[in-house]
Amino acid sequence: MAEPQRKYISHIQYLEAEEYAEYKSEYYHGELFAMTGASFHHNVIATNITAELHSLLRDSDCFVFGSDMKVQIEEALHYTYPDVSIVCGDTAFAENRNDTVTNPLVIIEILSASTGDYDRGGKFRAYRSIASLKEYILADQYSCHIEYFFKNEKGQWVLDEFDSIDDVLTIRSVRVQLPLKSVYHRVEFR
Repeated sequence: MAEPQRKYISHIQYLEAEEYAEYKSEYYHGELFAMTGASFHHNVIATNITAELHSLLRDSDCFVFGSDMKVQIEEALHYTYPDVSIVCGDTAFAENRNDTVTNPLVIIEILSASTGDYDRGGKFRAYRSIASLKEYILADQYSCHIEYFFKNEKGQWVLDEFDSIDDVLTIRSVRVQLPLKSVYHRVEFR
């Protein structure tokens, strides 16, 4: 049996369609990948992180974006919707749009069973190609655990892990401390 033909669209068609779409899709080299809905814990953790970072950075030159702001990874080839992203200084938008940034300093993803391997692997590999990116943070939604990747002074990515509710993660590039108590506030693990 023959494989079904894949339908490729241009990035312009994708960006225009996303403005009116009923659901979000990520774009990779002409293909669309529909995003599934997020769980209760995923939403609580993402909201906790966004709220905490917004409060900590509100008087700075940084903006904290939730999952509706797209990030352009490769011009005209790859667009994603991180759960949380931070841009500092001038916000650079893709192709004169106001819904797609090109210069995130920090990207945060909430891990799920269906996306965890991709978030740690292919997606992280793609994100590392963004020149402005200094930190990549993965928050587990099933246990108190954060994987914190940062680019050191040699340009190498280093991993630090946090797994105690009493731990405090320092996000170096924006000089703020993110307590895991805040990240996991009102999240009950079974």
